[in-house]
Amino acid sequence: MAGTPERWQAELVLRAGAALGEGPVWDESAGVLYWVDIDRCEVHRFDPVTGEDRSVDVGEPVGSVGLRAGGGLVVARKSGFALLDSWESTIRPYAAVESGREETRMNDGACDSRGRFWAGTMHVAGAPGHGSLYRLDPDGLVTRLLPGVSISNGIAWSPDDGTMYYVDTSTGGIDAFDFDAATGTIGRRRRLVTVDPADGSPDGLVVDEAGCLWVGLWEGWVVRRYAVDGRLTGVIDVPVARVTKCAFGGPELGDLYITTASPEEPDPAQPHAGGVFRARTGVRGVRAGRFAG
Repeated sequence: MAGTPERWQAELVLRAGAALGEGPVWDESAGVLYWVDIDRCEVHRFDPVTGEDRSVDVGEPVGSVGLRAGGGLVVARKSGFALLDSWESTIRPYAAVESGREETRMNDGACDSRGRFWAGTMHVAGAPGHGSLYRLDPDGLVTRLLPGVSISNGIAWSPDDGTMYYVDTSTGGIDAFDFDAATGTIGRRRRLVTVDPADGSPDGLVVDEAGCLWVGLWEGWVVRRYAVDGRLTGVIDVPVARVTKCAFGGPELGDLYITTASPEEPDPAQPHAGGVFRARTGVRGVRAGRFAG
């Protein structure tokens, strides 16, 4: 029937058993997927060819990572932004964020096309309105762009750089902002997608080469693809309830890697909760931005 969303199945590629798997980002130069386990304070490096998954403890709950133009990673952890110069190096603080607030931590993030890293905060117990969205410039300057956020999550940009997409999970949808790439500022905000709470809650998101949005649904068992006008055009079934975020990877950026989280108590219906999954949909993504600092 015309208008029926396409449907795909995700396959398990890594039995990670993560407590709170999040933030996947593909490094095309090394052919590896970086991702984080927030609650265990770990940054992971997964090679899908060999199946090897390595991790480093960054000392604090870690919400997300981004690639750096000169190599290494930028890290958004509880106390703020930090840097890993290489996989073997010791993490070093770069810019504090809300360092005097024990009740908040950093969460999801992404790099824009001009080398700035964006990440937001949330209350560790999920209390509403305690978080904000921040922009980290290459020189280390941190700017708060959006206060009053509850659970700062997915951040992505349209291929033409004119729109920034953003998820504050507690609002139940995806918003779009006018975006000025030259200045790194956001303007007019509007609602693009509203998700029925019965279907889950929107979490992390990524944009493909056609500008469509792919968003994981927490407690939803799926990743959804939405067109730029907000129409639901595709669904990936994932055998895990807590689907967090996806990232395009692989040699042609045609593999969609999906991170997940585990329930508080083991659930026989989802034995691979906390694993990393992959879906092949015939759609290609775009390269992740790299932090220029």
